[in-house]
Amino acid sequence: MEPEQAWSDIRAERERLAGLLQQLTPEQWRARSLCTAWTVEEVVAHLTAAASTGTAAWILNMLRAGFNTDRHNARLLAKHRGVNVADTLARFREAVPNRIAPTKDYAAFLGEVIVHGQDIAQPLGAELVPSPAAVLEVARFYASRDFAVNSKTLTRGLALAASDADFSAGDGETVRGPLLALAMAMAGRPTALAQLEGDGVELLRARGL
Repeated sequence: MEPEQAWSDIRAERERLAGLLQQLTPEQWRARSLCTAWTVEEVVAHLTAAASTGTAAWILNMLRAGFNTDRHNARLLAKHRGVNVADTLARFREAVPNRIAPTKDYAAFLGEVIVHGQDIAQPLGAELVPSPAAVLEVARFYASRDFAVNSKTLTRGLALAASDADFSAGDGETVRGPLLALAMAMAGRPTALAQLEGDGVELLRARGL
C-alpha cells in the first residue's frame, strides 16, 4: 500500500470504531471479545498501544518482555489502558490520527484495526462495516505473507475466493465466502468459518481454526 492511502484508511477505520465505542454500555465494555483473553476495553487499549508505539519503543518493550509476544502485548496494553472506560476511550480517540507504527507493513496495521474492530463488534451483535477497499488490501496482504498473524501458513494449499469482491488467492481446496469473513479466517478467528463454504473449510478447522 502507498503510505498516504494506508494512513488515510487506518484513520477512517479507527474513527469508525470510535463511533461504535461511544455507544457502548459499561457492561459491553466489560464483555469478552473474539480475542477471548481480552475484554472489549482491553482490545481498545491494545489498539491505542498499536497506534502509539514506534520502532524504538517496540524493540525496547520486546527486550523488556524477554521476546515473549504475550508479555510484550500485555505490557503495552496496561500502559495505554485508562483508569476507567471513559479514559480508555479518550486515549483511543487521541490516537486516531497517529501515524506511528514499528514497521512499514501498512496493510498489517490496517488489518489490525479492521480485525480487532470485528473482535469487538461481532460478540456484541453490533454493526461495524469496514471499507470494502480496505478489507481487500488486508486480504491480499494476509494471503501473501505471515506477519503478526500466520495467515499465509494457515491457508497454504487452499484456493480462497470472495463471494462479494474481486479477490482470489492460492490453489487447492476451495474456501469461498464474504471477503471480510475470509480476512477474519486468515487472521485466525474461528467464528468466520460459519460464513465460509467449500471443501477447504474442514482443512482450516483441522489446522486449529
